Amino acid sequence: MPAAAQGSDTLVVVSGQTINSLDLHRSGTSRASYQVGVNCYDRLVSFGTKEAPGGGYSFDYGVVEPELAESWTESDDGLTLTFKLKPDAKFWDGRKVTAADVKWSFDRAVSVGGFPSVQMKAGGFVRPDQFEAVDDETFVIKLDFPSKLSIPDLAVPVPYIINSVEALANATEEDPWALEYLHMTPAGSGAFKIARWTPGEQMVYERNDDWVGGPLPALKRVVVREVPSPATRRALVERGDVQVAFDIPDKDAAELAETLDVFSTPVVNCMFCLCPNFAFEPFQDPDVRKALAYAIPYADIFQAAAYGRGVPLWGGEEEINDIAWPRKSQYYTDLEKAKEHMAKSGFAEGFDVPLSISLDLVSWMEPTAILIQEALGQIGITVEIEKIPGANWRTASLVEKRLPLHLETFGGWLDTPDYYFFWAYQDGHLFNSSNYRNEEIEELTNATLHMPMDDPEYAPKIKRMFEIVLDELPRIPLYQPALNVAANGVDGYEFWFHRQLDIRPLKTV
Repeated sequence: MPAAAQGSDTLVVVSGQTINSLDLHRSGTSRASYQVGVNCYDRLVSFGTKEAPGGGYSFDYGVVEPELAESWTESDDGLTLTFKLKPDAKFWDGRKVTAADVKWSFDRAVSVGGFPSVQMKAGGFVRPDQFEAVDDETFVIKLDFPSKLSIPDLAVPVPYIINSVEALANATEEDPWALEYLHMTPAGSGAFKIARWTPGEQMVYERNDDWVGGPLPALKRVVVREVPSPATRRALVERGDVQVAFDIPDKDAAELAETLDVFSTPVVNCMFCLCPNFAFEPFQDPDVRKALAYAIPYADIFQAAAYGRGVPLWGGEEEINDIAWPRKSQYYTDLEKAKEHMAKSGFAEGFDVPLSISLDLVSWMEPTAILIQEALGQIGITVEIEKIPGANWRTASLVEKRLPLHLETFGGWLDTPDYYFFWAYQDGHLFNSSNYRNEEIEELTNATLHMPMDDPEYAPKIKRMFEIVLDELPRIPLYQPALNVAANGVDGYEFWFHRQLDIRPLKTV
């Protein structure tokens, strides 16, 4: 049935991403599953919205708004955060949302380990004894140190509020956090409930008419269909059989923009990069890394892989005068400079290296890899492109960090440069797939992570961090990607840093 025929209070979305769990605290939960956390659960606070480059709206990192919290205060020393909950907030089963539910949910997030616990740590939340339910409507957080990231970290998908009574009724001694139950059965207070989930096929959301976390959504029902083929997703939205095609390839976005509403929003705090692995001997040589940076055909890649969508990250000034990130590197395509650096290196005769890409990301990685392969061949580096199945990519690239030369991306949820460095440039951290370690970067990242951005020491330290990594090049920036969404008969689209669809503000037109 065409989407338009289903009524103005129903929306049909197609996406190529796979939802594999309804609980993002669970180990192995896919990025696509974060949409459940966003639409079905509440957090204490959320970010505001603003008009976005590329059309539509975007979250506003500079504005924090109430969601489940009615208000909050911060002590003078920055160590105590006190939240007053909305008195009329209810879970789907009709029970009042209490501070005890918030405490149990936060205890869970810091205790389950893996990504959720690391994300909580970024805001200074590490132990259950930091959280206190004073009474039904008062929740207190005690911090070990003041941090500019604490309040923003409460607005990311991870610290969502679970119906602890329902969860505990379905927990076991072996599974005290009800991971098995919540994997298939969400228990929240959010704007939408799950009416039906058929894994690998579709998710059906139904509006929660009792929601108090924000304006009641216009849509009563949203169907998110999983359609792996980009060509099929494109055809469906072009014909009007569906109203939204989410996360479409740049090529489709460029072509569909002539006839449909296409939102192409640069992904904040995100770069597509070429990563030389410092565990591979030739890339320990700084001249080899500089040769790579001058050999890359940046403009050709931006057209072939991104179709001109996103933001170029090459050809900038070497002098660093601000703390904007991502930023253009000082490198540009110059094969003669590249050859000079190779001649100065300890590998003047060249070498062979695999260039690894993910089969899940071929739309940008494959054209990029082919152009890099051709360019590096001209400076004596013989490249063989290695295609790794998407299911194995994260392990090979980010966990084992065993790929000598590879394409990679990381987008930081909290929109500060130090947060990007925490994940991507600190030794051993997940997105540092280049096995990079620099003692000054370690110290500077630790010093700036929780420092207020208006501290006089902050900007000089950040500029120094930029200087180091753009000279040492553990990640060679290519471009800042865009998230593309095609809409046919829908209004209210908002881009979010988690790169999932927030269905709450959408309405049909």
